[in-house]
Amino acid sequence: MSTLQLPILNGTHFKAHFEAELRAAGTITTLQINIGYVCNLACHHCHVESSPARTDPQDNMDEATAARVIDWTLKQPTLKTVDFTGGSPEMNPHFRLMVETFRGQGLHVIDRCNPTIIGFVDKKTGEDYSWVPQFLAANQVEVVASMPCYSQENVDAQRGRGAYDDSVAGLLKLNGVGYGIEPSLPLNLVYNPVGPHLPPAQDVLEVQYKRELQQRFGLVFNELWTITNMPIKRWRHQLERQGQLEPYMSLLIDNYNPDTIDGLMCRRQISIDPQGRLYDCDFNQALGMHTPGLEAAYIWEETADALAERVIATGDHCYGCTAGCGSSCGGAIT
Repeated sequence: MSTLQLPILNGTHFKAHFEAELRAAGTITTLQINIGYVCNLACHHCHVESSPARTDPQDNMDEATAARVIDWTLKQPTLKTVDFTGGSPEMNPHFRLMVETFRGQGLHVIDRCNPTIIGFVDKKTGEDYSWVPQFLAANQVEVVASMPCYSQENVDAQRGRGAYDDSVAGLLKLNGVGYGIEPSLPLNLVYNPVGPHLPPAQDVLEVQYKRELQQRFGLVFNELWTITNMPIKRWRHQLERQGQLEPYMSLLIDNYNPDTIDGLMCRRQISIDPQGRLYDCDFNQALGMHTPGLEAAYIWEETADALAERVIATGDHCYGCTAGCGSSCGGAIT
């Protein structure tokens, strides 16, 4: 088991990597697909800088790539879960075909859903996303919905004016088709801190979320997952502008927890971008940090077994996943 070493601070500059080598855990069970950077929102903390302005063809997975990813995935016996992220995954025109194909072959599918998409009508294309709840329910897709706070002020500050009301409306529509109610339709919410601090205790915050959302709106969900904001891209730029990057990095480093290492998401999953290129996680993807030795590799050029003990690319942002209770795509680690 690799042990990560703390970097030495040098002004506002930090060591670019952990000193000890980090490797995958021996079995890859999850493929995380960033199917596209297109989104109806442009959130301050978004590590892949999604927005409605991501209109370059390279920003959204095309039909040929989707077909190759489907073919590759179905040939990997260790894969059990396909985890769609974005952007708003539903805004990719091939999302539904991929979901239906994977579910038809018995794979567990997760949709990292921005709930404001459910009431959204794209003025450019005319696409009405009211189909989302019924489609996800019909295919028994697990929904992981971003909801950075139960208060309107914090959500609108992070996601833009009106995002809170639209998020609540979307979540209620998910409740309306059985999400958070039926055992086969899990609905989990994701909390991100608004400011430069670590998330509070996940179990305590979950109780508060459930109480507040139930009392205010009759809204129900299964679990709350707390995720630390990674000091990269938009969030890092904001920290730099406010003179908070060094204090935030010091906070992450001072709270480094070696007990999180075994549960790091990068150790049992692989990540691909809209072009099918290979990364260790979505955060590394945002930074263009390819898996060592596989800098030009596409997912269909490898196998899950070949990637099961690979060396993982690390940087100072990785302290976001190892601070405090840890942070992963499934929430707190410890």
